[in-house]
Amino acid sequence: MVSAPHEAMHRIFQECPGLFSRLSDVLGLELPPLTSAEPLTVDLTETEPLERRVDTLLRIETRNDGPFLLIVEAQGKKDPGKTASWPYYVTYLNNKYRLPVLLLVICQDHATAAWAARPLTIGLPQWPTVTTRPLVAGPHNMPVITNVAEARKDLALATLSAITHADNPDVDAILKTMSVALRDTPESIAEPFVELIAQGLGNRPAAQQWRNLVAVDLSFYTSPLSEEIRDEGRAQGREQGREQGREQGRAQGRAESVLLILGARGIDVSDATRDKVTACDDPELLRRWLVRAAFVTGSEEIFGEETIADR
Repeated sequence: MVSAPHEAMHRIFQECPGLFSRLSDVLGLELPPLTSAEPLTVDLTETEPLERRVDTLLRIETRNDGPFLLIVEAQGKKDPGKTASWPYYVTYLNNKYRLPVLLLVICQDHATAAWAARPLTIGLPQWPTVTTRPLVAGPHNMPVITNVAEARKDLALATLSAITHADNPDVDAILKTMSVALRDTPESIAEPFVELIAQGLGNRPAAQQWRNLVAVDLSFYTSPLSEEIRDEGRAQGREQGREQGREQGRAQGRAESVLLILGARGIDVSDATRDKVTACDDPELLRRWLVRAAFVTGSEEIFGEETIADR
């Protein structure tokens, strides 16, 4: 099953195809100025019954050197199967579109990033016929952005940085920076980034931190995550209200029982005693009074030590 972090790591390139032009600087890749980028179908299925799909595929135009294809793969852990599939993706797409192909792998941990960066060779050890060299972006080379102005300058890059640093000890500061940067951003622009960060954090502890920030700093948004948080808050409020109602019901029932037992035993109940019993909303205290009501000789005796404490 595809995980939420997996989706977020490559879907951000579908939302912001031009992100690769800024990411190339982080990766140390010299490219001519890029003029446009558009998503292509990710289906690499052939006529034979074998389905192959890349995560995200973009056709990117450059100003002087013509177009090329960018494969974006999100990799959450080491997968020996990629040794065969990644070279296949590159050669298949090169043959289909007759364009240069780059493979970019996005990771969230150092071990997977180091594994993904290794050249993949097909051929003999002394003479590789095909070599695939993935570009890798992950916690080892993505900037840690904790400056609001820097985050606002490039929200897509800052979002990808937050996702790739999901396990960083400073992730709370990273996420707080993003929530502040998105606070004054038009909702239509900010919404995809709010959702992608939530997806990218998966079930990590930082995911709850992001939900808290969205609930407080970005509570005015109508994004799916914001609505989910609001629905949870309403449900929690209803449950708290029901529990409070149950507590009040228990207290009222016990108060009535205390007075009923005293009356059944023929003990005169003073107005002060009646008022104190009916005003009490502590079920445990009323339980003690209920027990005492069975054997006291005067109504005020049910209060026991509580009466002395009140004096």
